[in-house]
Amino acid sequence: MDADIPVGQNLPVVMVLGNGERSVLVRSALPADYVRVGELTVEVYVRGGLIPSGSSYVTTLGDAADRAAKAELLVAEVAGEIAGAVAYCPSDSPYAELAGPDEGEFRMLAVLEGSRGGGVGRALVQACVDRARAAGLAALRLSTQPNMRSAQRMYERMGFERTPGRDWSPVPGLELMTYALALTPEAARAPG
Repeated sequence: MDADIPVGQNLPVVMVLGNGERSVLVRSALPADYVRVGELTVEVYVRGGLIPSGSSYVTTLGDAADRAAKAELLVAEVAGEIAGAVAYCPSDSPYAELAGPDEGEFRMLAVLEGSRGGGVGRALVQACVDRARAAGLAALRLSTQPNMRSAQRMYERMGFERTPGRDWSPVPGLELMTYALALTPEAARAPG
C-alpha cells in the first residue's frame, strides 16, 4: 500500500445534483465539526429508529472526536451545511470490524432526513471507495441493518455485493448484513 492516504488529507468529492444548482462537497471533518457530527449521527440513528435512545451505542455514535482520531471522519456539505458523515476505516483502525489486512471499511454512515435522496450518502460512500482505491486495497466492506433498505439499494447500485458469510451480531437481537466492493480483479474472484 505505497499510496496510503494520510488521515485528515482532503480528497473532495463534488457531485452536481439535480438541476446543477446544488452540489455535495465531501471533506475531512475538522475539530470544529465534531460536536455537530456527533449530534447528527445520534439524530439519524435514534430518530430514524435504528437504535433505541437508551442504547450504550449512542455514546459511541456521539463521539465524533474519537472516530476522527482512530479513523478518517468525513463530512458532506450541502450549501455550506453539514448534511451527513461517515467514518472511513483502514484495516488497522480500531473501528474496522470486518476489514482484512488488505481491505478498508466504512461505518456510521449518517445522512440527515432532509438530505436523503439527494446524493449525500452516495458522495460519502464514493469518498470511502476513492480512499480505499488510492491506498491500493483489494476491497471495501460495510455492515448494515436489515431495515436500511434504501442504503442497501444504493450500495448495490454502486457495485457492492452481499457477503452473507460475514453477517454478524454485535449484540443479542441485532443482526447485521455485510457487503463488499471488490477493488481489484483478485478480490472480485475471492469468496465472501
